[in-house]
Amino acid sequence: MTTMLIENAAGIFTGFAGSAMRTSGSIRIRDGVIVEIGALQPRPDEQRLDAGGGVIYPGLISTHHHLFQSVLKGVRSGIDLPLAGWLRSVPYRYWSKIDEEALAIAARIGLTEMLLSGTTTVADHHYLFSDTFRFDPAQVIFEVARSLGIRLVLCRGGATMARHVDATQSMPTPVETLDRMLQSVEACAQRFHNPSPRSLSRVALAPTTPTWSLDPGELKEVIAAARRMKLRLHSHLSETSDYVDFCLSVHRKRPVHWLADHDWLGEDVWFAHLVHLDADEVRILVNTGTGMAHCPQSNCRLGSGVAPADAMARLGGAVSLGVDGAASNEAADMICEMHSAWHTHRAVKGAGVVTAEDVVHWATAGGARVLGMPHVGTLAPGQQADIAIFDLAEPRHFGMHDPMIAPVTCAGSAKLRYLLIGGRIVVENGAVPGLDVQKLKSDAARVVTRLAA
Repeated sequence: MTTMLIENAAGIFTGFAGSAMRTSGSIRIRDGVIVEIGALQPRPDEQRLDAGGGVIYPGLISTHHHLFQSVLKGVRSGIDLPLAGWLRSVPYRYWSKIDEEALAIAARIGLTEMLLSGTTTVADHHYLFSDTFRFDPAQVIFEVARSLGIRLVLCRGGATMARHVDATQSMPTPVETLDRMLQSVEACAQRFHNPSPRSLSRVALAPTTPTWSLDPGELKEVIAAARRMKLRLHSHLSETSDYVDFCLSVHRKRPVHWLADHDWLGEDVWFAHLVHLDADEVRILVNTGTGMAHCPQSNCRLGSGVAPADAMARLGGAVSLGVDGAASNEAADMICEMHSAWHTHRAVKGAGVVTAEDVVHWATAGGARVLGMPHVGTLAPGQQADIAIFDLAEPRHFGMHDPMIAPVTCAGSAKLRYLLIGGRIVVENGAVPGLDVQKLKSDAARVVTRLAA
């Protein structure tokens, strides 16, 4: 049994809401689990990590990503377009060119970027499963995640209906029958889903959108299947006003009310974006425990709007942060995402509406709540030792009166002294041990050149 002591930090953010967010002292870890926090004396048999001058956060949790898009950053034809045009110009145009090598490299880029921003858990919504593939995308992504030691929730997406696009250079994303989708999800879960507290791999059922990717008659069967398999359900919802307009015109109801009729709400369900909600929809989500993956950078980049994450959080709702895909968020890391969340709401709704501590809570305990992973996201005895130690040695951090909020408010490169997942060091002094960054850079350039051609 191994023990470790983290000491000398300027302070600790626990992830808990309110005054419980801040504490101080040292953290003792035994066999990958936090056993004590406070004024602790070192023991002769334990490893000691010096956090002097730095601050400690829980490992950050991103609840919505599209890792395959990490080789589709800054595509010129889509850089200034809103969601519908961007879909035509970027993911729908390039998805069929993402082969096994490109997917593995994209996943490694995206997960490395997440690790280096203090992220210990990533939920990846992968919705490209074509019968033309000669590889299993889930296996590729899980293998990359395992090699880096990060916790991965693979949100196995897909569609039974294609959302056709009006651009000749695009291909509709692949479809499959509902039976095939559910069988594939169950097989994926049997291979990779481990619900234990120490687990690094979980699976969720995640149709691309309930609005356009499934027949309405399939919705109840999908949620029933997820619950039978004891998997959580994830999807996109109300990212733009198009979602609302479609539901009102076709179903005569707003999206959240429509999904309530199909049992698609509950503590085991979370949606990405939820930008265009009215007050009644917010209350329904809060009352049912349905989660939000708030993606402010992507929503700003695509001009989609600002989600009512602050209103939902004030009512006790399950709010988390997600970076979305790097093709619509070229800074797909959680430090930038927290900074954007802090700025965006204040710009639109007033300076007092969201604090830095609120944002940290969304990015930690909020993410754990949304993903159903209560053993991570907070720092307390009994919790998994998923811990980020930020080094505030860059000039951008000099002069800070409150160093605890520096990773959020100063943004930029909040360099990691250490990142631990289950007590194991996965980042040290701003680098991932064993990762050849120059090779990853050249691999990425080769894939981008091929995709562009």
